[in-house]
Amino acid sequence: MTAHTHVSSLAVRLGTVCALTLAVTGATTLAPGATHEAYAAAVATKALHVAASKKGSPYQFGATGPHRFDCSGLTLYSFKQAGHKLPRTAQQQYNHARHISGSARKAGDLVFFHSGGRVYHVGIYAGNGKIWHSPKAGTVVRLERIWSHSVWYGRVG
Repeated sequence: MTAHTHVSSLAVRLGTVCALTLAVTGATTLAPGATHEAYAAAVATKALHVAASKKGSPYQFGATGPHRFDCSGLTLYSFKQAGHKLPRTAQQQYNHARHISGSARKAGDLVFFHSGGRVYHVGIYAGNGKIWHSPKAGTVVRLERIWSHSVWYGRVG
């Protein structure tokens, strides 16, 4: 076997392994120049899946998981599991996120509820006008329709 044949054979095998890894993990391939957006999308998708996996976990003020959450604790935990660190509170997370319009929102983006310019709640956009969130005392993590027009959107990653 020549060196060229050996390298070509190795490249084909590695390509197959990489393709299988991508298929199994659901990873996204990165095109040159698109790495930032692809990274953000991959992080957001994983964070969304983490939040959904916490369905039914009880709300507890100040809790950041893994079994109990407040609203920003759920987003913090979900993005941490996806490999991205967020600040602790909803307002700090809003300040940290790249602000986007409602028409640009995608699954995995953060949804910030505000009143008088102050952010008081956060969830993770799931698509179709719904969010995963940990609403308030006496409730659990759940998927729910966005109930207010007083929302801002942010992208992480």
